Amino acid sequence: MTLIMPTPETAIVARRAEIIARLRTLLPPRSLIVEETARRAYECDAFTMYRALPLVVVLPETIEEVQGILRLAAEMNVKIVPRGAGTSLSGGAMPLEDGILLGMAKFNRILDIDYDNRCARVQPGVQNLAISKAVEARGFYYAPDPSSQIACSIGGNVAENAGGVHCLKYGLTTNNILGLEVVLMGGDIVRLGGKHLDSEAYDLLGLMTGSEGLLGVITEVTVRILQKPSVARCLLLGFPSVEAGARCVGAVIANGIIPGGMEMMDKKTIHAVERFQPCGYPLNVEAIVIVELDGTQAEVDHLVGVVEKIARDEGATTAKISTSEAERLQFWAGRKNAFPAVNRIKPDYLCMDGTIPRGRLPEVLAGMDELAAKYDLGVANVFHAGDGNLHPLILYDSAKEGDIERAEQLGFDILRLCVSVGGVLTGEHGVGVEKRDLMGEMFTQIDLDQQQRVKCAFDPEGRLNPGKVFPTLHRCAEFGMMHVSEGKMPFPDLPRF
Repeated sequence: MTLIMPTPETAIVARRAEIIARLRTLLPPRSLIVEETARRAYECDAFTMYRALPLVVVLPETIEEVQGILRLAAEMNVKIVPRGAGTSLSGGAMPLEDGILLGMAKFNRILDIDYDNRCARVQPGVQNLAISKAVEARGFYYAPDPSSQIACSIGGNVAENAGGVHCLKYGLTTNNILGLEVVLMGGDIVRLGGKHLDSEAYDLLGLMTGSEGLLGVITEVTVRILQKPSVARCLLLGFPSVEAGARCVGAVIANGIIPGGMEMMDKKTIHAVERFQPCGYPLNVEAIVIVELDGTQAEVDHLVGVVEKIARDEGATTAKISTSEAERLQFWAGRKNAFPAVNRIKPDYLCMDGTIPRGRLPEVLAGMDELAAKYDLGVANVFHAGDGNLHPLILYDSAKEGDIERAEQLGFDILRLCVSVGGVLTGEHGVGVEKRDLMGEMFTQIDLDQQQRVKCAFDPEGRLNPGKVFPTLHRCAEFGMMHVSEGKMPFPDLPRF
């Protein structure tokens, strides 16, 4: 009698079939995506340089289904990658070929709006902008407004600690949420915070915000809602050089003025935006700075004059002040559409995300120009100037040999430059896969080990979103904690597309 041993390929097929069969007992057919063509829609997030086909995609509709999926994954030793709207720019939601992609898009309801306590309870799949639209009739809004707010989900915003053009005055996601409901890897539910302003004991709410899906699956978020200021006006300022615009940004803050938003764009971006969606930006300048001031009528009228004078003193050649709400929104429309607009310049772009001290803006911008020349690539600059969060867009053509590699290396060097002047690797996009191998530029091994100990406390078997954030995975037993089944990186050599 001859024994036929299963090949690795047949073992993988059998394993996948077993996982899918078990999932079918937990989920209705509409919540399970098995066919390869349909799974292709989930093979990457907005960071499209790397792709992987998920083993299977699940779209639960209830918290009980989320619990069941996580318990099954724990029982069968299957990896899980949580996903929101897929707008991550760092590969944070990139799937695993041997893992379940857990999409939270069907958790899309606003559960409660409490105007007395100025908060709202929402599910993680609710779009960022939908919160403001739900409360605008009562004169309220949700402050964090990333450029992708029309599409990005609040759960993903929490996972990446997203910001936006108004984060200078009103803060990032972490400053605008009050509570979370989270399902842990074993299926247990924890509630952090609530409608109250302060939480007792350890700040686990802060720990979970920005954790990039490594610690748990968010199933509910309590957000702050704010009353709209009575008046908001914008100044559109043009400068003869990027450095002059950067100096103006520092001078405004140094004068004790905290605008609602302060954004900057260079000449490449200005011209791309005007071709994509004309907003009346001046075309004869090297940079523009958009400054929004809000508050009472008397306060705003006074500050508009002060900021205009500061800008003129720093060399501004043009200054246009919004005279209506429609004109204010028009000024912002170009900034909100800057990313798609740059595709008019090159077929592809790599959007970086580093944050630096404001006072180093002129130096860093000059350094980025030198690096771009070194790699013979273009860079279009658009960024949250007020808080030093840079978004250089590296322009390349993926069809041109060597362009992808040079774009990646230029991006790495830009982030190294940010860290070298006292900045950080990310301001709001997260680490994900994109910046994973640069973590050693900012943190010592002791720092990284301590961070992984936190991961071990929440996910001792390392099943939640493995391969993200940490350049080297360690077994929890190495830290005197529970054992992780395997410490290998799931993306040692990422395939490029």
